[in-house]
Amino acid sequence: MTDLLAYRDRFPILSDCTYLINHSLAAMPAAAEGRLLEYARMWRERGIRAWGEGWWEMPVTVGDQIGRIIGAPPGSTVMHQNVTVAEEVVLSCFREPGVRNRVVYEEANFPSVRYLYQAKPDLEVTVVEDDAAIVEAIDERTLLVPISHVLFKNAEIQDVEPIVRRAHEAGAYVVLDCYQSAGVVPFDVTALDVDFAVGGSVKWLCGGPGAGWLYVRPDLAERLEPTFVGWQGHARPFAFEPELEYAAGARRFLTGTPNVPALYAATAGYDVIEEIGVERIRERSLRLTTLLMQLLDDAGFEISSPREASRRGGTVLVRTPDDAAVHRELGERGIVCDFRPGAGIRLGPHFFNTEDELQHTVGQLADIVESGSFAQHAGTAARF
Repeated sequence: MTDLLAYRDRFPILSDCTYLINHSLAAMPAAAEGRLLEYARMWRERGIRAWGEGWWEMPVTVGDQIGRIIGAPPGSTVMHQNVTVAEEVVLSCFREPGVRNRVVYEEANFPSVRYLYQAKPDLEVTVVEDDAAIVEAIDERTLLVPISHVLFKNAEIQDVEPIVRRAHEAGAYVVLDCYQSAGVVPFDVTALDVDFAVGGSVKWLCGGPGAGWLYVRPDLAERLEPTFVGWQGHARPFAFEPELEYAAGARRFLTGTPNVPALYAATAGYDVIEEIGVERIRERSLRLTTLLMQLLDDAGFEISSPREASRRGGTVLVRTPDDAAVHRELGERGIVCDFRPGAGIRLGPHFFNTEDELQHTVGQLADIVESGSFAQHAGTAARF
């Protein structure tokens, strides 16, 4: 897989530091800068005409590119600002749930998603321990099952198929959050038969912020009616009609004016992911995370990520005496990573990282802990 290292020169930040935070904000492709300049040029030279020359259609055309990566058919994936907005659009299809008002998810679900459902007084939220417990908790009153494909705190891949099967038996809908899997773990939303899938571009897709996405199973897209809707979701938006008539398919799940510059930037990352292929990226990722775990084991560290390859995403979590302080010292030594409270330091190599970088990182980590140099940062905190 050394041929994937030929892509390193497409990511400028790799020449300045050891970048192991691709699970949070992946390295920017150099092409993204050019795409943003193209956006600025279009605005400068074409002005309002740019809407008819590609801008207006970008939530669908860029969505189709995501669709090719996640196994979705054309026209079933649309772009939004972030996952919270995408899930709110889904939730708006069920404004008056009645008796069937239970939402079931696990304790490790991402907080932003949890907040969204907790804030709805007409929903009964049930939180369970893990993916297996979700299957047991789904009943005839369950409406939605919003689950993470890969957990953000420990990078564990969830067993999705039994959850989808049980949810459909009970008449419930599954919303699969693929933020921590898209671009590094192969999956196919059509084969999984999920009702909805959401994700963003900040992480393994190398697409940057502001470009979330929503997949809607095609048969559902024809019959569900979101109430969080805007003029892009109208059948004839430029007729400016006073009454709502839904667009066909997933277009009705759009809202207002799209985030055009973010979509320009995001395609630079998607292009690379498509060019390489997620299967090849996964193979490289497993090699790197396996090596990283071996190095950490040899250095005597505790690892909190799954050791079984089939259950491990792209990130390795390691416990230290003071995660915040050790993280700060790693940053001062040019190693960019992050930590999550109660989980450990997160190290997320992507296909462009090298084995030497991992050896260097673990060597520095061991030195920081053994020397106690992290103590100077005691009490520190990180915003990201």
